Amino acid sequence: MVHRAIRVTTASCAGFYLFVYGVDRPETALYALFGPVALGILSPIPGSGRQRAAVILRALPVGLVLITLGTVLAVHTWAAVLGMLVVGFALTFAAVAGPRPAGAAPGLQLFYILACFPPYAPDTLGARLAGLTLGVLLLAACEVYLLPTPPTATYRQSLADAVTIAGRAAAAAASGDRSAEGADDAADRLRETGRQLRPSRLPPAERPAGAGRADRALAQAGAAARRLLDQLAHLRHTPPTVSVVATATVTSGRGANADADATGQDTKAEADATGQDAKAEADATGQGTKADAGAETDADAPSADLLGRVAALCEAIATALRTGRPPPRSGPPVLDAAMRDFQGLRITQATGPPQSVPPAPVLRRQSSVLALTESARILQTAVRVGLDGRRRPPIPPRELFWYADTPTYLLWWRRLTGHMTLRSVLFQNAVRTALGLGAARLVAGSLDLSHGFWVLLAVLTLGRTTAGGTWTAVRSALAGTLAGALATGTLLLVVGRHTDAYAAVLVPAMLAAFALGPLLGIAWAQALFTLVVSAAFAQIAPASWQLAEDRIVDVATGSAIGLLCGLLAWPAGARREVRRTMAALLRSCGPLITGTVEVLLATPPGTAPLPPTRPVLHRLRLAEAAYLQYRSEPGDRSEVSMDWHAVLITANHILLGAHWLPRFDLPERTVTPEATALARTTAGHLVLATDRVAAICAGEGPPPQPPAVPAYRSPTEVRGLSPLPALIDLEHWLNSLTAQLARIESSVPPGR
Repeated sequence: MVHRAIRVTTASCAGFYLFVYGVDRPETALYALFGPVALGILSPIPGSGRQRAAVILRALPVGLVLITLGTVLAVHTWAAVLGMLVVGFALTFAAVAGPRPAGAAPGLQLFYILACFPPYAPDTLGARLAGLTLGVLLLAACEVYLLPTPPTATYRQSLADAVTIAGRAAAAAASGDRSAEGADDAADRLRETGRQLRPSRLPPAERPAGAGRADRALAQAGAAARRLLDQLAHLRHTPPTVSVVATATVTSGRGANADADATGQDTKAEADATGQDAKAEADATGQGTKADAGAETDADAPSADLLGRVAALCEAIATALRTGRPPPRSGPPVLDAAMRDFQGLRITQATGPPQSVPPAPVLRRQSSVLALTESARILQTAVRVGLDGRRRPPIPPRELFWYADTPTYLLWWRRLTGHMTLRSVLFQNAVRTALGLGAARLVAGSLDLSHGFWVLLAVLTLGRTTAGGTWTAVRSALAGTLAGALATGTLLLVVGRHTDAYAAVLVPAMLAAFALGPLLGIAWAQALFTLVVSAAFAQIAPASWQLAEDRIVDVATGSAIGLLCGLLAWPAGARREVRRTMAALLRSCGPLITGTVEVLLATPPGTAPLPPTRPVLHRLRLAEAAYLQYRSEPGDRSEVSMDWHAVLITANHILLGAHWLPRFDLPERTVTPEATALARTTAGHLVLATDRVAAICAGEGPPPQPPAVPAYRSPTEVRGLSPLPALIDLEHWLNSLTAQLARIESSVPPGR
């Protein structure tokens, strides 16, 4: 805070004093002063000093256009109001482009606000542009050379470190080395490494939040890396075990435990649910007798080979991320062919003579290994697209990498149109801000308020996404403004027109306002900023104690307008929207569950069409945006303790299963009617459970409990049912979905 205050004060005062006392250009001095304040204080631009300087320089042309527009539209109040509506909406809605455009938006709005007020003086446009240009250039120079903020680790570096750790874990699993440290400690380290890739734990400037191919691909690579680390943690932490679930669901090859790890389910609870004792688990993974260990090692040698390939691939990906050169599309290790050979071996083993069928724990371990290999393959492809960034031919799976061959302008258009809905919190914020600023400009112009831009500045700085948050900010701001006005009025009465005294006060007042204001709260910030603007305007034109009075009136007017907008336009912020979007997301997942099951059970194989995933992807983007704003809003959340993050994880799990399960060619063998009926019944009950949780999320009250599903026995243990790998994979997927939905429902407070 102190370093930022020093940089902004230096840049602002250097240009201000130059134009006031050096060349006597007060109009130019005003813009030289507020340019650095707008982009340095009002704009929370994230990143290091050089990153912020780059954003500031890119914002300069936009600021020049906005000042020109405001100067021209200041001719009439109605023209300035219409311009404010358009500018306010456009700049606030720019948050869809990522944290950097969102951070620069408030400062850019101030440029239009300053210029759109009377007097209408187009002849001063050159002076205004000159002042802004000098102030912004000085601020950019200070960001780079004066106490600059050091850079943090880039997203690519963090991702490379995580992938390196994943590679080492895969190599240890391939060699069977578990002696370096306890399994619990190793698994916890892997999971924690994955959690470090969450956007909430990354610096805002390093989050890949743009709409272009590179950002989309790197974000997808981060998600794939997190999943890979979770799967490796499961492989390290828990031995494979037969999963016979009390709810009798049929699930997928990603591994019930791996997905339960993603939603916070512990291994012991799952082991208890399946009735497997610790000794049976130990025997299944070779932790029992030496003979058992040797037999399982022989039966599961292909898994070790595939894990070794994953380890080598992770090493190549980490190198590519550090050097910036895309990893090769093919070459060692070639995963596609290895995965198909591995799947072919599974099918041969499972459909051969009974004596050739491996034990059930081995079949499930193979399913988990194949799932984590698929995660590594997706990681490799995403990193290749992210580092290259150019348009590419369609990449399988097409639904996951749909953006790889899409023109950049279409990617941005889809991002914009995807949020052009009343269900988007970004759209709501843009509308709320535009209406507030437009109303403030209309009131200030109609009432001919002196220094009317302070009214808009109050709306801009005090507005919050909830009515309660706005009222808290307004209450503190009014108290601080009153205290600052009293101090300023006293100063103006005592000093009079001795401008040298105001010049001496300006620098320490700015340092105090910009350094202490954010630390001490809104009241102190408003009080000190009142002193700053009064000291600045007193040097530009003669001022009396009435300047402090004008400040109180303008801030009170802006506060009332901002509070009214907060009460009328989406007063609950993201609290209500997060319920709606999460419920809509879960309801859109139901057809995807049943569609995926039908693809796997189709006779002959491959005849059922793949279910569409675009509706779920669209709902997922809206839900993620609502969740991010919800987490950023202050306030007590004890009344809404739903595990929203688990809802997002569940939706991602459903999407991944829909893409991954039909990836391999299914064998030309008909699934028995018993297995088909049981899978469809389980999928139907999962859809009912999904709708039930969606109703709870929406606050509608839970519907009646669905009927219980008959107990399910794994097809690997009942010879009347075919032990096909596809059924084993489907079993794990649906089983972990059931566990995740139960966990979400359990987070609802009693009596709700």
